[in-house]
Amino acid sequence: MCRLYISVLLILLMSCAEVLAQDSLSHDKYIVRSVMVGAGKTNVYDTYLSPLEYRGPELRFMHESMRMTRLMGGRVSAQRIVQVNASSTDNISKSGKSYSGMFNWTYALHYQYNVDDRLKILFGPMLDLNGGFIYNTRNSNNPAQAKVYGSIDASAMAIYKLRIGRYPMTLRYQANLPFIGVMFSPEYGQSYYEIFSLKHSGKNVLFTSFHNAPTVRQMLTLDFPIGKTIMRAGYLCDIQQAKVNNLKSHFYSHNFMIGFVRNFQMIRGKNRISLPSKVNPF
Repeated sequence: MCRLYISVLLILLMSCAEVLAQDSLSHDKYIVRSVMVGAGKTNVYDTYLSPLEYRGPELRFMHESMRMTRLMGGRVSAQRIVQVNASSTDNISKSGKSYSGMFNWTYALHYQYNVDDRLKILFGPMLDLNGGFIYNTRNSNNPAQAKVYGSIDASAMAIYKLRIGRYPMTLRYQANLPFIGVMFSPEYGQSYYEIFSLKHSGKNVLFTSFHNAPTVRQMLTLDFPIGKTIMRAGYLCDIQQAKVNNLKSHFYSHNFMIGFVRNFQMIRGKNRISLPSKVNPF
C-alpha cells in the first residue's frame, strides 16, 4: 500500500516537471518573485526523543515564485515556494535543549477565478515535500530524529487589491491542507542503528492523511510600494503534526516575515526584463 502512495507522489512530481517544461516554451510570460526572512517562536515535540515540549525562537527564509501558465486557457497560475527554518529550543525546566531544521518545497497549480476587479480566488492541488531533523542534547542513545515526508495538498488563496487614497496595496491569504501523503518514521523503541545497520526493517514508510497527520500552513501577506520597490510583510502560521507508529510529533511555528517583491517578463525563455513596481499580473 505504501508503495502505491509513493508511486502516486512520484507521478505527480513528474507531472509538475512536465508542466514546468511546457511553460518554458511559451514566448512571453510574467513572473512575480519574492524573498522574505522572518523570526518568531516555535513549539517542538517528538516522543521518540522526549516526552516534553521544547519552545524557543525560530528563524525562517522563504523564496516564492508565481507565474501564469497556458493551462485551461491561461487561467491557471503556478506557484513554487522554498522555505528553510531553524530553531533552538528548551524544555520547560531549562534542563534540556534541542536543535531543529526543516526544508520545505511546494509546487502548486491554482485556477484563478476573478470575483471582480479587486478580488481573486485561487484554488488547486499542491505537491508538498519536507525534510529535516531534530537533535536533542539530553539523549545519548537516540539523540536525533529524521523528518522526511511528502503530501498532496489542497491549496486555496484569496488576493484583494485595495487603495488608501492613491496608495495601492495587495492583501493575500493562503491556506494549504494535506490530503494524502507518506512519511518516514522509526517504530516505537526502534533505533536508527537497527534500521540502517542491522537492517531490521519494519513499518517505516507510512500512509498519512487527516486521521494521523492533521496539518495546515497559513500565510497572510501585504504588498505595498516604497519608492520603486514593492515591500512584502506577512505572518506565517505553520502547524505540522503527526501520530504514527505510536509516536507523536509536532512543529507549531508562528513567524512574522518581511521582504520584497520583484516583477519580471520572460521573452522566449531567455531574456529577463525587470518591470515597474506597479505591473503585477496577480
